[in-house]
Amino acid sequence: MTTKNAPRAAAAPGRQRAARATPHADGEGEDQGLLLEERRREIRALIEEKGRVTTDQLAARFNTSLVTIRGDLNALAETGLIVRTHGGALAHRDGEEVPIEIKQSLRHAEKVRIATAAAAMIQEGDTILLDSGSTTGEIAKQIRTLKLHAINVITNALNVAVTLAQAPHVRLVMLGGVLRPNSYSLSGPQAEAALAGLQADRLFLGVDSLDPEIGLMTPHLLEAQLNAQMIRSARQVVAVADSSKLLRRSLSVIAKVEQIHTLITDQGANPDSVAALRARGVDVVLV
Repeated sequence: MTTKNAPRAAAAPGRQRAARATPHADGEGEDQGLLLEERRREIRALIEEKGRVTTDQLAARFNTSLVTIRGDLNALAETGLIVRTHGGALAHRDGEEVPIEIKQSLRHAEKVRIATAAAAMIQEGDTILLDSGSTTGEIAKQIRTLKLHAINVITNALNVAVTLAQAPHVRLVMLGGVLRPNSYSLSGPQAEAALAGLQADRLFLGVDSLDPEIGLMTPHLLEAQLNAQMIRSARQVVAVADSSKLLRRSLSVIAKVEQIHTLITDQGANPDSVAALRARGVDVVLV
């Protein structure tokens, strides 16, 4: 009896191992991956078709949880295929600009921290240049609360001007130019001519893209030219950009990174990018 049963006892673990391996052998794990990728492809196609969707709509459409949908949207946003918004997502087509109302809600906590650190650099009697953008818009809000007697603020941004229009300690200088409605930004020859006779102690420059090798970039040619002139007009240049802007690339180069003195960004910044910027003499402040 013992001799006959021995082979069966020896074979059992092998059969158990084979049974446990079956799900991998028949591709169950791969199928789950394919379902994930297929769902995300369909989500992207739906966003492209409709322009804007909510997480509730997607959860109902794909019969899955809000947590799962949020993960899908975050993954797609990281690739730049869509723009993540509060409660949903927007299509991101090449050449199209995300309205500033949407930009203001993206990485808002990071932008507030960056703006707070930037405003802390402003001193009594300073002349400040403020570029357009959602982060510089947050800086304007911080400037409004500063306990100072008098500073000058030069800007090409309508939203910044409206924020500071009633601030008693701010003398506001508004540059003219051609309006880009999605960003409330003025640029072009008129803005450059208005800036030509002005000098600033400090420029706070918001950028769409920043690459240590290439420099500071924006998709907008006219704004790149104005930004380059702003850099020449300021004694100190402070770039303000959340970490999602690092290592991105855009159409127009504003300046090399060696032309900025400080970058204020958030703790999510790529460590290699931070090291490369510091190696080029940029003081990188992480908040």
